[in-house]
Amino acid sequence: MSIIHVVLFQFKADAKPEAVKAVPLKQLCVHPMNKTPYIISLKGGGDNSPEGLQKQNGMTHGFVIEFGSAEDRDYYVTTDPNHQAFVKSIGDVLEKPIVVDFSSGVY
Repeated sequence: MSIIHVVLFQFKADAKPEAVKAVPLKQLCVHPMNKTPYIISLKGGGDNSPEGLQKQNGMTHGFVIEFGSAEDRDYYVTTDPNHQAFVKSIGDVLEKPIVVDFSSGVY
């Protein structure tokens, strides 16, 4: 069963625009055994909601990533060197992340 991984970021107020950039993780993250990309889809961008930042609790960017299995998600979160490098690269400019994972239709 596929896993949807939703990540919301609030960047620090003094974060430079060049520090807040997209990284092609869908292409960079490859399965350790067969060396092929394992992210099914990845979409993301800056908030453009007309509801205002009060409703978003300061979150400025959102990402939705689909994995084919919990095992792929777990590898991505805990081990994948490209994801780990990305996490490290935003550490100084990230104020707060929120992460929610789910399987579609499972409540």
